Amino acid sequence: MTSFKQLHLLPPLLRAIKEEGYQIPTPIQSQAIPSALEGRDILGCAQTGTGKTAAFALPILQRLEHYQRDGGKRPIRGLILTPTRELALQIEESFGAYGRHMNLRHAVVFGGVSQAPQVEALRRGVDILVATPGRLWDLMNQGYIRLDRVEIFVLDEADRMLDMGFVNDVKRIVAKLPQKKQTLFFSATMPPEIMELVDSLLRDPMKVEVTPQSSTVDLIDQSVYFVDKKNKRRLLVHLLQRPEVTSALVFTRTKHGADRVTRELGRADIKAQAIHGDKSQNARQRALQNFKNGRIQVLVATDIAARGIDVEEISHVFNYDLPNIPETYVHRIGRTGRAGTRGTAISFCDGEEKAYLADIEKIIGKQVPVAEEHPYPMQILGAPQHQQAEKKEPRGKESSSHKKRPSENRNHTKQKKAALPQEAKKPGSSEQKSQHPHRSKQRERRNNRIPKNFAAGITTRPNPWGDIFSK
Repeated sequence: MTSFKQLHLLPPLLRAIKEEGYQIPTPIQSQAIPSALEGRDILGCAQTGTGKTAAFALPILQRLEHYQRDGGKRPIRGLILTPTRELALQIEESFGAYGRHMNLRHAVVFGGVSQAPQVEALRRGVDILVATPGRLWDLMNQGYIRLDRVEIFVLDEADRMLDMGFVNDVKRIVAKLPQKKQTLFFSATMPPEIMELVDSLLRDPMKVEVTPQSSTVDLIDQSVYFVDKKNKRRLLVHLLQRPEVTSALVFTRTKHGADRVTRELGRADIKAQAIHGDKSQNARQRALQNFKNGRIQVLVATDIAARGIDVEEISHVFNYDLPNIPETYVHRIGRTGRAGTRGTAISFCDGEEKAYLADIEKIIGKQVPVAEEHPYPMQILGAPQHQQAEKKEPRGKESSSHKKRPSENRNHTKQKKAALPQEAKKPGSSEQKSQHPHRSKQRERRNNRIPKNFAAGITTRPNPWGDIFSK
């Protein structure tokens, strides 16, 4: 479709879409919106940055607008469940933007902050609720939320729900929903565990898959730099100082790693802030807002926070640490190259991460081009452990590749002993004493110091107190 008018949306929605600057619907919007307006269940498999938020927000707003209130308190009729606080806020903002000319109320609830303002919004009445599983379940148990009037249920980023361990919470929440409802299910990937959840939730769904699973955006220029772990920070600073890097999102594997990278960038006079689960909600929102407004050049994030970052113009994405789950790579680099613009994704790979790179290339179906020229080429090649053990052997010893097998060594020793004269084998022979006199003296001192108790079969030390305590 070439315009949103062809999707048969209401005039208030078309007006809001025009004000947002949208002109042509994305493939997932063109496929999902007509079926969602008809009331069908939707199974959407789409990577990050394809416009799927509008694909479920627009039909929800249109379908709920026709509802005639009976004058009482507004019940929750639309529920959107999402894994992270940042993503919940982004979705709630989208409902505010698309529904600004409609008489519908929306709210968002998530953990990490006081529940008082959220409870107050719920008391005033809400048509559409965006929530994370933990806070939603808490408020349900406290009696502030009832879901028996929900007409449309959206489960967004279902695969991330699985990764974060929210599947059981989701199942408990779904059990409280009415049997008769419309379900819109969106996931960037479809592992077997997610398909089991799909079978239990959806009825004859319309499947929308705009790109192959775990495919990378064609407009993103990908490259990988082989670099030792100790030089990753230096290389990052070097690349961030290039003029074409106007805004960069840097992904680390751990929270502590994100903080360390942020400190290193600060020492290099590069404005950066970190966003991860240990940060307070206000700190996370402040960092995200500063990144959106251009006050900082770099936002350092962990994968947990990755799904909630929705910034249109990110010039570069850096995989400071390669993810150990290849699908995560797709989610990360999907933060650049949005809205038809070019994007750049740069990955750092040290010796221990080469296996991760191989898994990534296998799932995206192509090799990531290697950047050969840079000031910090890899020196440690990441040899296997048995090879590294060989390098650590003391000088003068035969390397393991040239050593004889244990059985060969034993046979060689037996043959050597058999070739010796009989008197040389006796410990007390004069020939042996003359060859190694110091060994005989050491043995004699050791025997005097530690006598053998042959009856008990153990080695005992002499009692320095004699027989004082035995009398």
